[in-house]
Amino acid sequence: QVQLVESGGGLVQAGGSLRLSCAASGSIFSIDTMGWYRQAPGDERELVASITSGGSTNYADSVKGRFTISRDNAKNTVYLQMNSLKPEDTAVYYCNVGGTAGDGGKLIFWAQGTQVTVSS
Repeated sequence: QVQLVESGGGLVQAGGSLRLSCAASGSIFSIDTMGWYRQAPGDERELVASITSGGSTNYADSVKGRFTISRDNAKNTVYLQMNSLKPEDTAVYYCNVGGTAGDGGKLIFWAQGTQVTVSS
């Protein structure tokens, strides 16, 4: 079993910053890509940013230049630094972790989600 613990969500004014963290723990052979998704009311869940085990990153166009994803492999933790936040960034943010089990099987885990609210 793998547990993902998120932290860092909250309420912030437009133009402000927040930093999300997601720590993975439990029995998993290796962690591959880690990422952040978000879902606003009435919308589908969308990819915000992802980072591979080698450090390659991918961002949604809507957050490029404002958000930065990073990871600490020693701590199995992924971060999302969010700057210049806009009201349209308001959503529940979900951490996503892809891993490989000891038998080679691929696994995907989701955190419980953390609310980010940006007021105008």
